Amino acid sequence: MTKPSAKDLSHHLSVEAKSRKNSPLKGAFKYYNKPGITFLGGGLPLSDYFPFDKISADCPSAPFANGIGAQITKDDKTVVEVYKDAAKNDPANHDVNLAKSLQYGFTEGHTELMDFVKKHTDTIHKIPYEDWTAIASIGNTQSWDACLRTFVTRGDAILVEEFSFSSALETAHAQGVTTYPVQMDGEGVIPEALSEVLDNWVGPKPKLFYTICTGQNPTGSCVSEERRRAIYQLAQKHDFIIVEDEPYYFLQMETYTRDEKERQGKHVHSHEEFVKALVPSYLSMDVDGRVLRLDSVSKTIAPGSRFGWIVGQEKLLERFVRLHEVSIQCPSGFAQSTLNGLFQRWGQAGYLDWLIGLRAEYTHKRDVAIDSLYAHFPLEVCTVLPPVAGMFFIVQIDASKHPKFKELGEDPLKVEDAIYNRGLEFGCLMIPGSWFKVDGQTTPPQPQIPVDETHKHTIFFRGTYAAVPLDDLQRGLEKFGQAVKAEFGL
Repeated sequence: MTKPSAKDLSHHLSVEAKSRKNSPLKGAFKYYNKPGITFLGGGLPLSDYFPFDKISADCPSAPFANGIGAQITKDDKTVVEVYKDAAKNDPANHDVNLAKSLQYGFTEGHTELMDFVKKHTDTIHKIPYEDWTAIASIGNTQSWDACLRTFVTRGDAILVEEFSFSSALETAHAQGVTTYPVQMDGEGVIPEALSEVLDNWVGPKPKLFYTICTGQNPTGSCVSEERRRAIYQLAQKHDFIIVEDEPYYFLQMETYTRDEKERQGKHVHSHEEFVKALVPSYLSMDVDGRVLRLDSVSKTIAPGSRFGWIVGQEKLLERFVRLHEVSIQCPSGFAQSTLNGLFQRWGQAGYLDWLIGLRAEYTHKRDVAIDSLYAHFPLEVCTVLPPVAGMFFIVQIDASKHPKFKELGEDPLKVEDAIYNRGLEFGCLMIPGSWFKVDGQTTPPQPQIPVDETHKHTIFFRGTYAAVPLDDLQRGLEKFGQAVKAEFGL
């Protein structure tokens, strides 16, 4: 069956994006290396002068029988070798030779690597419209900045989750954009709350909804398929674009259980089981071409790779390419050659094996963290919310049960500050939830949405199980649990 084409959403483009012209100089590069053409049109240094004849990396071999964190041995090793001289590279590996990757050009990303990315994207998301593509970025932070510049203008408002990644919020604030919060619960954004906001909106409606919908930072929440479909329908009804920022998508885990025996048989093993266990993305539901998906290798391979990609409809991504041509140019050639070399040798199946290994590792780390919370935190004032994805967990605390709550003016933020400082005294730092709180107002002001009175005294602290060894994680949570007990006189 033929897939539909994306809808024309060019009316959402910013003044800057509409004003951006194609570069005739960049256009001339289609003749670079074309037989019969002596190319004297660009300031390209001769690759003979690149002081790198070969890069080499020792990597683990799929299917990672010893685990993804095991020491690489000579008998279980994949060697990535990429040469400057294309003739020295094995054609079967589809390597991006250094003479090519270290040169200017290929703003969209090198063809070999992007072909792998697109095949991977199609395998996971099965995008339901025809004219989609993917272009390279240098990670989701830069991708988000490009989204803002492409669609919004100073003074515009966008929709964001009630609590969100502070760097993403600051990116918007610096561009003069109002971030308007949508109410959340333990499962992420509440579709009914989003509907109420939009149905009562005063003035031009927002063009963008920015969401970290899987393993959300900071709350660790994961939006269900049912909620995603409801939110996508709201995007169609109110004509906005969904920007799904998904660095944690493949860090989805088994549902937490305190029964250790029950944990043993709950792991996915096959590729089919793994893909089926993933919550469907907004991209997989997108029949209009109104979803922009931000992906990267920062949480699956290494953040210092500074390689990511944006998926969306071709007509919109063409505007991103024009922006990238005069900003990032392209991701690092070293990174692209190395990552492509690794992915081509692993293959699509090997990369899925790696992601399955990550799922198992993060499930175990999450379980250790949540076990420690239940063991050391006072449950009479704390609520533990085990995440099913991502790197973060939160502990909710009832500030009204603090013995000096009235003396503190019944202000939950003063209790939060006291707990934060007490945690430092005991030797563990967790991040106060208020640091991620979105507080934006538009012009003209929007109608006041009723406050959830049942949680008005609830605060939370965010922690991560990703950054330290497990024994340090357990000791740290024991210290913070003791700090909460001391602060509440328990």
